[in-house]
Amino acid sequence: MLKKIHFLLPVVGAMLLTVSCRQQRDIAYVKDAARDSVMTLEGEFSKGIQANDILYIYVESLTNEATVPFNQETNKVARYNGAIINPGTNNAVSGYLVDQNGDIIFPVLGRMKVLGKTHAELARNIEQQLKDGGYVLDPVVTVKLMNFRVCVLGDVTRPGQLIVQGERLTIFEALSMVGDMTITGQRENVTVIREENGKRIIGNINLASKDVFSSPYYYLHQNDVVYVEPNAKKKRNADRDPMVMTYISSGLSVVSVLSSMFYYYTLSKYYERKN
Repeated sequence: MLKKIHFLLPVVGAMLLTVSCRQQRDIAYVKDAARDSVMTLEGEFSKGIQANDILYIYVESLTNEATVPFNQETNKVARYNGAIINPGTNNAVSGYLVDQNGDIIFPVLGRMKVLGKTHAELARNIEQQLKDGGYVLDPVVTVKLMNFRVCVLGDVTRPGQLIVQGERLTIFEALSMVGDMTITGQRENVTVIREENGKRIIGNINLASKDVFSSPYYYLHQNDVVYVEPNAKKKRNADRDPMVMTYISSGLSVVSVLSSMFYYYTLSKYYERKN
């Protein structure tokens, strides 16, 4: 009996080590990439201005007075008998909402088609119109996205909506902001739901492969939804009584204690007979 126990111990240890190594491989990111390697990022982090975007647009010039009508921070200031007065204390910038037709209403210039333009293209377009109309001789226009957001759902630590400053966000950055995936999240099967040109696209990205860097979903876009699917084991356990695993764990602990007691009892009897 003692010889059998001595034989089984290394076998059990090897099995536990194998399971442990497998779990470490399953939760690793980019596990097939050689360290110190260089990879090209092929995705685009912006597809241009979309409907429901809220844009921050600011016009600068060496002549500050010329830019007053075009900036939300200043064009709410009232003028009365040549004196400048502030009609309110709330000067928060609300931004310009892109409507469903892809237009914004910009002061003085009126309705402008902005759908699909990059921020730099829109800035240059406004600058040109301000110069051509003689409104500002040397305009410098800044355009930024104010409401860049994505949702991260599924098997992550803190699922929810992310509001991001700017418009550049990678899939890894988004996961880090929600506390990363759980141990049971599938690295090889992450779903990204994207709205583009009036269509809903459902894509897949494998975070365990180096191909993630060439994926069109490496850079997340405005209003993307990221869903991390749980692994098969967690799906199976979801249909069971939540206390089952507690019962199993308690039972295994009891079996472990009894096995240890039996082992030491057998060992003591062996040495008693030997002496």
